Amino acid sequence: MNRFLKSMAAIACGVGFLPLNASAQGWPSQYQGVMLQGFYWDSFDASQWTKLESQADELAPYFKLVWVPQSAYCGGKSMGYNDLYWFTNYNSSFGTEKELRSMIGTFKQKGIGTIADVVINHRGTVKNWFDFPEETYKGKTYKMTSTDVCAGDDKGKAAEEAKKQGVSLSTNYDTGEDWDGMRDLDHNSANVQNCVKAYLDMLLNDLGYAGVRYDMTKGYAGRFTGMYNKAANPTYSVGEYFDGNKTNVTNWLNATKVDGKVMSAAFDFPIRYSVRDAANNGNWSKLANGGLATDVVYKRYAVTFIENHDTEKRSDAAQDPIRKDTLAANAYLLAMPGTPCVFYKHWTDCKQDIKNMILVRNIAGIHNESNWSCTENSASRYVVTTTGANMRLRAAVGTTANAYAPTDDGWALAAEGYRWRYFLPTSAETVFPSLPSGEYHNAPTVTLRAISTTKNAQIVYTLDGSNPTASGTKVANGTKVTLPNGKCTLKAALLANGKVGTIVTRTYDVRKFEAYTFSVYVNTENVGWKNCYFWTWGGDDTHAPANNKWPGDNVTTPTEKNGKKWYSKQFKINTPTDYVNFVFAKESSVQTADVSGITTDAYFEIQNSKDSQGHYLVKNVTADQPTAIADITVSHEANATSVVALDGRTVRHFNSAVSTTEAIDGLASGIYIVNGKKVLVR
Repeated sequence: MNRFLKSMAAIACGVGFLPLNASAQGWPSQYQGVMLQGFYWDSFDASQWTKLESQADELAPYFKLVWVPQSAYCGGKSMGYNDLYWFTNYNSSFGTEKELRSMIGTFKQKGIGTIADVVINHRGTVKNWFDFPEETYKGKTYKMTSTDVCAGDDKGKAAEEAKKQGVSLSTNYDTGEDWDGMRDLDHNSANVQNCVKAYLDMLLNDLGYAGVRYDMTKGYAGRFTGMYNKAANPTYSVGEYFDGNKTNVTNWLNATKVDGKVMSAAFDFPIRYSVRDAANNGNWSKLANGGLATDVVYKRYAVTFIENHDTEKRSDAAQDPIRKDTLAANAYLLAMPGTPCVFYKHWTDCKQDIKNMILVRNIAGIHNESNWSCTENSASRYVVTTTGANMRLRAAVGTTANAYAPTDDGWALAAEGYRWRYFLPTSAETVFPSLPSGEYHNAPTVTLRAISTTKNAQIVYTLDGSNPTASGTKVANGTKVTLPNGKCTLKAALLANGKVGTIVTRTYDVRKFEAYTFSVYVNTENVGWKNCYFWTWGGDDTHAPANNKWPGDNVTTPTEKNGKKWYSKQFKINTPTDYVNFVFAKESSVQTADVSGITTDAYFEIQNSKDSQGHYLVKNVTADQPTAIADITVSHEANATSVVALDGRTVRHFNSAVSTTEAIDGLASGIYIVNGKKVLVR
């Protein structure tokens, strides 16, 4: 949607999830899991089912739930909130039905439950105002009609259209807020209720989702959520009641009750606004305003978050983002009761910190009903102590958090980052390495922290995957260890009274990376353009056009290359995870479809054909360019350790015994740095 509008003007102890037939009463009691929102607005590339599935091994130690976009086809490129098909077409903007099922299945194998985004407040139609799709599922046909649309929909516009078509709307008015984007469904209709119940049954028991996230629950009465969950019995249910007033959100929770039991959790917008006010104003005492998670009655049903696809910054004039200190904000939520939901951008940008926060949370055993207390409250710092199933956790967040040290005995620093610190009781008797498992670059160091009642406790460790012994390498608390290049396994433990304690393991993949530039070439001969605008975004957010206005940077002079004329621009990759996305345009109203995730020299031809949104298609013709080099000779110093690819992969490992000149062949296709120059191998 964002591209269309522009064209128009992140485990120490495992936590399982309950079976689908468990009676969860909206959300499990004393639940220790953390959820990831696996998308953001316009994350069409980053949230592809195949890409999410490929991260399952990395996600599993930290997240027990992943919330994904609405997964059915919506008639074109869409984030899913203009839902159209419910039963028969699951080839969406994020992948095919086969890929969706594969992702859900892989997640389940890794102990991750997938949360479906369920949009039932409103529904799209095929061509006109009331032609909902007719779908047959398991031999039964499901079809909504105009009489399933609320009386008064679209502020009376639906009634006017119905009169023109000679059809009728429902006699029931909307039980919630009207939304004039699509047809608001009448949930008092028996037909709507039957369709929704069958839809939920399919999501949970056919596609294999573990739970549901209800979109826009302000649009219909809370009793219907209770009714649908009573029928579907999801283990996890969370409603988006978009309101910062805690009373309004708790009233909705109570409205979902069936037989006196709350039937759904709710996103904790009240605590989100408390965190926003604290971070944006630099006044951390505002965290005391709290929300559902700080309420003894409702914390079980609090799904806490600090950012989502609706609140993140998408333009200067819209949304309501937390503009700074998102690390401290995450640290606060991950130390508190409720079920934290981490925003995908925060996870990808700040994995090291968020991994450590979740690891410490899990060591303590913090759950959604944990007791907590405020230990210190000032404008510059807020400190909480939360009691988990295993032990307590103390968290300091705010401007002066990194200067905080407990004044009461029995605490040791476990993990810290910019404006946050986590402490565990010294009785934990463990080692906490400062770097969680993962991929790193350029000789990182890991700090080994001893958490022990023994003062000056020693630590023993190995980097080759073998178990440390009492006679092995001994270091003091706080020792920094430089990790070698390549894959290595760190094992560390306390050494007390000559005995090795519980071993803590981390696995690392250390790669070399240097920033580099690359060029993108665009040929427009198929469509006859005499210029080419480059609209760019993505990666580390440094790739916006120079004027930051649609349609971007205009290139008017082509260059001759390989017998064709190309419009080109150069870009810089700054980090190992950096990339650039593109839309090419002739003018503000004539553009191509998105081109995503480019990191190396690339050649594109604009095709004389369009997608369903009227955008020209783009063909990647990089592999067709006659610039490949089959065999190359590399000169290097005898002590060189490696030749490194642009994407950070080690191509060839050297040592002082090899000659200074060596032919490299059999390389994987790609662009490589060789003596400071780029070469393409295929």
